[in-house]
Amino acid sequence: MNETDRIIELRKLLKQYSYEYYTLDKPTIPDSEYDMLFRELEDLEAKHPEMDDPNSPTKRVGFEILSEFKKITHERPMLSLGDVFSYDELRDWSKKITDIYGKIEYCAEYKIDGLAMSLLYENGLFQQAVTRGDGITGEDVTSNVRTIQSIPMSIPYRQRYEIRGEVYMPKASFNRVNRERIANGEEEFANPRNAAAGSIRQLDSRICASRGLDGFWYHVPDDVNSDTHYGSLQYAKKLGFVVNPTTSLFNDIEDVINFIEETAKLRHDLPYEIDGMVIKVNSYALQRELGFTSRIPKWAIAYKFPAEEVRTKVEDIFITVGRTGKCTPNAKLTPVKVAGTTVGFATLHNEDNIKDKDIRINDTVIVRKAGDIIPEVVRSIKENRDGSQIRYVFPDKCPVCGGKLYRFEDEAAHYCVNTECRARLVYSIAHFTERNAMNIDGLGEKRVEAFLNAGLLNSFEDIYQLSERRDEILSMEKFGSKSFDNLIEAIENSKKNSLERLINGLGIRQVGEKAAKVLAAHFQNMEAFMNASVEQLSEIKDIGPVTAEYIRDFFMEESNREMITKLRFYGVNMNYIDTSISNDSVFAGKTVVLTGTLEKYSRNEATALLENLGAKVSGSVSKKTDYVIYGTEAGSKLDKARELGVTTLDESEFEKLL
Repeated sequence: MNETDRIIELRKLLKQYSYEYYTLDKPTIPDSEYDMLFRELEDLEAKHPEMDDPNSPTKRVGFEILSEFKKITHERPMLSLGDVFSYDELRDWSKKITDIYGKIEYCAEYKIDGLAMSLLYENGLFQQAVTRGDGITGEDVTSNVRTIQSIPMSIPYRQRYEIRGEVYMPKASFNRVNRERIANGEEEFANPRNAAAGSIRQLDSRICASRGLDGFWYHVPDDVNSDTHYGSLQYAKKLGFVVNPTTSLFNDIEDVINFIEETAKLRHDLPYEIDGMVIKVNSYALQRELGFTSRIPKWAIAYKFPAEEVRTKVEDIFITVGRTGKCTPNAKLTPVKVAGTTVGFATLHNEDNIKDKDIRINDTVIVRKAGDIIPEVVRSIKENRDGSQIRYVFPDKCPVCGGKLYRFEDEAAHYCVNTECRARLVYSIAHFTERNAMNIDGLGEKRVEAFLNAGLLNSFEDIYQLSERRDEILSMEKFGSKSFDNLIEAIENSKKNSLERLINGLGIRQVGEKAAKVLAAHFQNMEAFMNASVEQLSEIKDIGPVTAEYIRDFFMEESNREMITKLRFYGVNMNYIDTSISNDSVFAGKTVVLTGTLEKYSRNEATALLENLGAKVSGSVSKKTDYVIYGTEAGSKLDKARELGVTTLDESEFEKLL
């Protein structure tokens, strides 16, 4: 046998041994023998670089270092599930279905507390892993997911295959990683979910490989291999994917509830974290009939376990200031484990909540996680008081800027109204740059704070002068020329946004994404919106009199009007761009793939534009693709399109069709 044949043989052997060890948990050879074969393969691959294969077992220890993660649009949205928190709510969900369809079959699965992920296979080979992201667009984390040993790099199925599931960090890995972090003087991970998410987002895949992640797989979109969800999972198991062995079928919702009760008793003994149970209608035909709401499937529901309550002590109470100036009191706690994670702080909501619950510094209190996520103080244990307790007096001045705090009529919260307050400024600018506002990637909260400290940012309009501060920015830690260029490109692209993004980014009280769209569509331009009276604003559907007053108050401030003038001067679009769906478009009903860098559109803008024209934007090229639109540095997708005879359009050809 020559050396190249031996490489192929070793890869096949190591793949089988890894499957037995990591997926079946039934190793057939000792570790020492596996290590010997692994080293032999490493040596042979080093001698034969022409045999390089990203799916080789040797690459699963991490080998790639990225500068950033690419954004990928999901071919089908990765929707979240509706939540219920009681058995009565679960029964109500079931009753709505059975009242129409009669007796049905349910599939119940553990709700793994991890990171939602989509895997894609082409011609039997692992091609891509993408995070859920916002459900529409996720991040390409292929090089990191490749290091998860239980995920097959090849499957005995030659058709295109997508499977979705959850990447998680087992408790044993979590404890080991935290011990290592403590030994290295690093901060511990708060919980396994955060640890898994942080590991998947490492730019160096070797770090991810060292973290010991794993995955369960629970959904095959549009599966053609089975008529039921459970059948799809059994087929996925045959292909080599790890499906949670506790997944079970039931014909009655009361049996599902009994299963949940049994699971709740043993959840803390499991080797991984779960925070509830997912219940799905098993029949695909019935799933299709039930369909979806705008954001969740009607055929599935997530039952969340009741929040676990524990005792601890309030060591101090302090105030944090948000972007609207809202001042939130928080408790500093003696660290305590709640629902499997260590909690050191909890929200106290507002002054009235502190008074009503009579929560004092040095009190023993009951703490829980609201929805198993946000820690909150439930109540104080007054009988444990020993005289050291101190009543908390809510401050009348902002702890950040020293400005006066105000409590508005009919509101429980206090506000710092100083628009130049440093705390407000950081959160306000970070909000302005968010995806659903001006969408300036690379200018998140931490970077905004760093720029603020460096004197580079003090207002929204300062963002549009950052291109003139290149030398200062490049001198900052962890900021290279590519990051700078990407940031400036994102800032330039933001100038083309439709008016509703700007309105949302301004941070006017009670004006979020939905209200911003309504206002932009109604007024069409910033001038008309800015000068509208309370009466004109109140007449608009979905804009009440209170919101109308907040809008007028915002624009009564001369500094805010000057800010709009400056943004206009820097080229920020002040008009509404109507992108309503047109069935007359050449793209209506077509599948389109975007590749490379377009000059006039960001990837998100081009995607939104095409979808509004009725197109389906896909992340990969196949025979079913109608158009591939390409920009500079287009790669393999363009090559594949030409091989398949798919119509390709450069940016100018794309604009002509528009």
